[in-house]
Amino acid sequence: MTSHTTTICDVVPPDTTLVFDLMLLDMWNMADLVVTETLSTPLDCKRSVKRTDFVRYHFNGTLLDGTPFDSSYNKGQTHDSLVGEGWLIKGMDEGLLGMCVGETRHIIIPPFLAYGQKGSGKEIPPHATLVFDVLLVDLHNPKDDITVDNQVVPESCPRKSVAGDYIRYHYNGTFLNGLTFDTSYQRNNTYNTYIGMGYVIEGMDKGLQGVCIGERRRVILPPHMAYGEQGAGKDIPGSAVLVFDIHVVDFHNPKDTVEIQVTHKPEVCNVTSDVDDLIHYHYNCSLLDGTRLFSSSDDDNLQDTVLGADKVIDGLDESLRGMCVGERRTVIVPPHLGHGEKGATGVPGSAVLRFELELVDLQKGVPEGYLFVWVEDAPLELFQALDVNKNGEVPIEEFGAFIMLQVAEGKGRMKPGMDPEEIIADMFRNQDRNKDGVIVAEELKLKVEEDKERMHEEL
Repeated sequence: MTSHTTTICDVVPPDTTLVFDLMLLDMWNMADLVVTETLSTPLDCKRSVKRTDFVRYHFNGTLLDGTPFDSSYNKGQTHDSLVGEGWLIKGMDEGLLGMCVGETRHIIIPPFLAYGQKGSGKEIPPHATLVFDVLLVDLHNPKDDITVDNQVVPESCPRKSVAGDYIRYHYNGTFLNGLTFDTSYQRNNTYNTYIGMGYVIEGMDKGLQGVCIGERRRVILPPHMAYGEQGAGKDIPGSAVLVFDIHVVDFHNPKDTVEIQVTHKPEVCNVTSDVDDLIHYHYNCSLLDGTRLFSSSDDDNLQDTVLGADKVIDGLDESLRGMCVGERRTVIVPPHLGHGEKGATGVPGSAVLRFELELVDLQKGVPEGYLFVWVEDAPLELFQALDVNKNGEVPIEEFGAFIMLQVAEGKGRMKPGMDPEEIIADMFRNQDRNKDGVIVAEELKLKVEEDKERMHEEL
């Protein structure tokens, strides 16, 4: 009897052989594929990884049996690489595609898309299938420009920032994963800088141009427009994408002048304020974001000043000139005409100020160095007019009575803001040159004549 060896062909019908071969082929092909499983994904994903993108990610790497071979967490830094450019093993290049920042993925890479038959070092044996748990931290493309979004622009925007402007703004600085690395709010101070002149990183220099006062915007900076491969200090790693949420408080240009808007002007206006005048006025002072600083209503007292006497900031002094009694103005004062870079009590450095002004009272003044001026021409025979009793001597009583009469009749004007008796006493002392208590004709000289003589002596 002839023996017969049973083969698979004997027990498998001929028509099922092709099906069996296809199953084996399919199992082999599946082993060749990178298998990915998304473990978690962010709610908002505006962008995902594409070839030529640069990514930063954390990972834990294990063999199929769970044996760990590498971890970025143990190194305390992300793994940074271009995708699809041969910097990574082929399976990782493929497994990272389509990931969002904040997404975690489970990636299984077959040997020939990993380290193949040679393995890698002592940790990865030949023909090893690798398992990676990956968290994508951020991504950008080397061709990226800054991105501006989440803009909130005020309804009124008469002017937008340009290169050369000086800007004050608040910001929150975060990474793409939302982790904060810096904020101006914690310091309770704005960040102040010139823009378009290289004083700040390139991306921020660009992102701050074209903004309105009061605007809020988000500016996303690729690392080549931020701190590059080196990063900055301990807080900003190399190749990090930075996100700045900014609020523009104000900006100005060093060439700016005072902006004056007349909001009310009386119908009748015969006299306007000028240098040397004593004025009384109401005011409200605030920052451009509406923060109230000072107001004359705080102590329910009018503010007063002599214009041109360096009693108030230059921009306010200028804004109060040429006003009618009852006139109201809104003025914008740049810091170089305000409190400058150092600021003042209650006023931040480099702050643009907004004033609401109302002129309440105006007393015409006299030039610097004068106590009394003639509104009309002085009497041709001034000493005779002073010497009422015609005895050739003018005591202080006669002198004072004469000056007060000229003021009452509108022929002369005393320096405002001073006690009239003090003015008369000073004027009398100036004319009583020998200090004998009376003025004689030889002593009397007008201030104008004295100034001419003094100028002649100086010349």
